[in-house]
Amino acid sequence: MRHQEEVQALVLFSKNYREKDKLVKLFTESHGKKMFFVKNANRKNNPFQAAIQPYTKAVYIADIKLEGLSFLNNVKEIYPFKNIQQDIFISAYATYLLNLVDTAIEDGVYDPALYGFTLEALTLLEKNYDPEIITNIFEVQILERFGVKINWDRCAICGKTEGRFDFSSSYSGLLCESHFHMDERRSHFEMNAIHFIRLFSRINYKQISTIKLKPETKLSIRKTLDELYDEYVGIQLKSKKFITTMKSWENMLKEDK
Repeated sequence: MRHQEEVQALVLFSKNYREKDKLVKLFTESHGKKMFFVKNANRKNNPFQAAIQPYTKAVYIADIKLEGLSFLNNVKEIYPFKNIQQDIFISAYATYLLNLVDTAIEDGVYDPALYGFTLEALTLLEKNYDPEIITNIFEVQILERFGVKINWDRCAICGKTEGRFDFSSSYSGLLCESHFHMDERRSHFEMNAIHFIRLFSRINYKQISTIKLKPETKLSIRKTLDELYDEYVGIQLKSKKFITTMKSWENMLKEDK
């Protein structure tokens, strides 16, 4: 069964299908992620071409099927994130965020909160906010979609909320300095990384304009999140590897200057 309706959606990716057609994966606000068939998408002057480019938001008129491929019939209110599309560094982070979304939830799962969160992140990338901070916040807060629930708020033993903390996988959360001895195999993460990850776990994107981090702090946060993702999520995304490579390019450019 299928029915036609208007859906607001973000393009996750598209790929060629046969000679002239495309399959487009959209993250819709009302139906979660779905794959759509676009007939003759590779033909010149096809009205869908602008609407199925990466890093695009639009309102699509579509035949929605509960199972299998759905179909795009028309489109309106196309909004391309042009800055993301034109900047290889920003687009790298945007690609990684969209890959995380595509991996974190199954197709067809209704998740308007995640849709709104993803749209906020892309909007801030488009406005040239710090892509590393935007990405870190996204990574921390999307962990629950992978079934990973970490208590970043307080010590798992005594409930203390202030002071020095470290992460304990045995307690799936934090230990305050007074209880470090409770886990001899605690992570020994850098304290400044834990501080900002705690902040990122509860911050609203509207508040990030006040956050300015030193390169060494960003690096410690990156290392900490990488370890957490390796242990709890275990995914190896090409887009994440590209960001790592890209950061080495940036460092080389700085050294040349």
